[in-house]
Formats: sequence, C-alpha cells, structure tokens
Amino acid sequence: MQESSATVDSPDWLNAIRWTEDGLVPAIAQDAETGEILMMAWMNRESLRLTAEEGHAVYWSRSRGKLWRKGETSGHQQVVKDIRLDCDEDVILLKVEQKGGIACHTGRRSCFYRTLKDGAWVAVDPVIKDPDAIYGNN
Repeated sequence: MQESSATVDSPDWLNAIRWTEDGLVPAIAQDAETGEILMMAWMNRESLRLTAEEGHAVYWSRSRGKLWRKGETSGHQQVVKDIRLDCDEDVILLKVEQKGGIACHTGRRSCFYRTLKDGAWVAVDPVIKDPDAIYGNN
C-alpha cells in the first residue's frame, strides 16, 4: 500500500464513508491485474482500518458477527493494492492480488460464477479446488 501512516491513523478518512445503519459498507474485491470482480463482502470501520494498515483484506462476517481475515482458513489471502471509495461514498472497491487464484468458498476463482440463462441461474465457471480439500470436511 502506498498510503502514509498519517492517513491511515487519522479517523477522518473513515468518517467520509456513508455507513449503513448497522455500521457496514459493501466492499467489492477486484483483481488488480485483470479487473475481474472476485467477490463482495461487508466491512465495518475496524475491518476497513485494519485492511488499510495491514495491506490484506479484512471483512466483517455478518453470519459469524466477527472480523474475517480473508484467507485465514483457506490460505487464499487478498493482498490489497488499492482502496477506492465510490462517488456516493457508500461502496468500497479493493483492488487485490488474489493468492491461490481462488476467492470463492465454493473453490472457484470468483463468487460470480453463475449466469442467467433461460430464466435459471447456471454455473459457468469451474471449481478449481474442491472446498472439502480447502476447508476440510466438517
């Protein structure tokens, strides 16, 4: 990350964001090289601050109610190359290097692996690695 520590330490940049009522902001992870959209997740103030400080994507897991460091279980970390805020100040874009080439918990490159065809959602992208091999069979 090319940010100065003064910028990261200052709460001012976090205050510029239009957080939802529950203190979250949607974050889109995009491959920094190809532009491919990899996934969408939620961030709170702490996860966004940690992402900026650590240079690795940290999200807020709504289902678990806690911070989620991308790749903590799978090893498929996202190295953050750039953090952007949209014009309405309510969506974050993370330009990332996706370690291991897999962003989705289904073992695919991207979470956006289904397309609408003839009124049905059809999986069009292959599974790169079986999720049981990534996370173990629970």
